[in-house]
Amino acid sequence: MRTASVTRETAETAITVEIDLDGTGSYDNATGVGFFDHMLDQLARHALIDLKVSAKGDLHIDDHHTVEDVGITLGKALTEAMGDKRGITRYGACLLPMDDALVRAALDLSGRPFLVWNVDFPTQKIGTFDNELVREFFQAFATHGGITLHVDALHGFNSHHIAEAAFKAAARALRDALEADPRKADAIPSTKGTL
Repeated sequence: MRTASVTRETAETAITVEIDLDGTGSYDNATGVGFFDHMLDQLARHALIDLKVSAKGDLHIDDHHTVEDVGITLGKALTEAMGDKRGITRYGACLLPMDDALVRAALDLSGRPFLVWNVDFPTQKIGTFDNELVREFFQAFATHGGITLHVDALHGFNSHHIAEAAFKAAARALRDALEADPRKADAIPSTKGTL
């Protein structure tokens, strides 16, 4: 079973992430940041992973530490759950429309973290949520998940739609990358023999 449970505790946050990569897209996310919970729900649903995130953070300061540390913990949980990555497809990509927004995400579960982020938001906030935290989440997730991740917003004038399309596109790309390769189910997808 490709599952993991990871806890991270700092002076700023206490976070537990439970993940099942072969799930049905069920979720139970409670970070104290409403919009972020909504985005994590989208990530689980569209990647078809079961995800439970419990976070207590210093929200009296702002949402930054909570969002970033969830990204770190989720990345570590993904790495643990993948194991040696034997049999996975490894690569995934998605071009996702959501009303006015069109976002492209492409990723490689390479073990080499890198984020290319070409996403601009027309507003600074979605409700009370700082839009710059979307990038912070993906930076932390890519770094600690060992993911090469490219996200490009091609169209959009509604910040909510752009952010949600980014999460959904990354989720769909992740779903494809985590799927079993029917032609090489027993092999690690690298000429190096390791990822």
